[in-house]
Amino acid sequence: MNRAQKDRSIGRSLQEYLRGIAGGVMFSLPLLYTMEVWWAGFTMNPLRLLLYVLATFTLLLGYNRYAGLRCDFTTLEVAIDSVEEMGLGMAISAVVLWLLGQITTTMPGSEVAGKIIIESMTVAIGVSVGTAQLGGSKDNGDTGMEDKLTPFLLENSDLMPQVAIATCGAVLFAANVAPTEEIIIIATQTTTFKLVGMAILSMVFGSLILFYSDFSGTQSFTKSRGIKTVFGSAVITYAIALLVSAAILWVFGRFDDTSAIVCLSETVVLGLAATLGASAGRILLQ
Repeated sequence: MNRAQKDRSIGRSLQEYLRGIAGGVMFSLPLLYTMEVWWAGFTMNPLRLLLYVLATFTLLLGYNRYAGLRCDFTTLEVAIDSVEEMGLGMAISAVVLWLLGQITTTMPGSEVAGKIIIESMTVAIGVSVGTAQLGGSKDNGDTGMEDKLTPFLLENSDLMPQVAIATCGAVLFAANVAPTEEIIIIATQTTTFKLVGMAILSMVFGSLILFYSDFSGTQSFTKSRGIKTVFGSAVITYAIALLVSAAILWVFGRFDDTSAIVCLSETVVLGLAATLGASAGRILLQ
């Protein structure tokens, strides 16, 4: 590699880092300003916190493998990228929390670490998405992300890319709402009829976004608008949204000492936001 190529490579790497930082802050800023998340950072059980970290790492692996900037890399290289993004997410979280006065030198180490970890997981996903999606056109013969994903999106037999991308979108949307008290208030005050309505509305919105919105990136889906395709996609997307919603609510302790019916209600309520994220994610995060 000559000097010009090396300088360009360093420049491109720096641009990627800057895009990642911008994406991490942009996608997670509401969480960084949410006091319920600050509290969860030092009240959450360490085991639950560890599971949250492992789940985020798994999600990053899936996204980087199927839709990341270097999704043609080896598994080891994808894993290294994921670890790097988590580290960058922690650094961003630490700086922002310090500027907001939420971590200080007088706080116990466990409280500081908990706050940084709980915030940095969503920031890390934002870093990954921002690095891959906020850039301009690629050169050196690289094909666009849409070209790489189209075969996956059109092959019904391979759902993993769609699941990974939809899950990322659901997390980015749902994690910003899950820690708030409003979810519990709505869940405890709503009726069964309204919950069913939310579930139906969620799937309708998901189908509209994917098949009838004419958003950029929907062309891969609108090639087939059969009833089975639309209904199957709606069910899969909503199932992902519910699983993500339940997992995030559990992580933030919203299921603790709570009846099963209220837990279900909370999941359905948050599922609306998660479905929008999962549907949009399959388009926007490609």
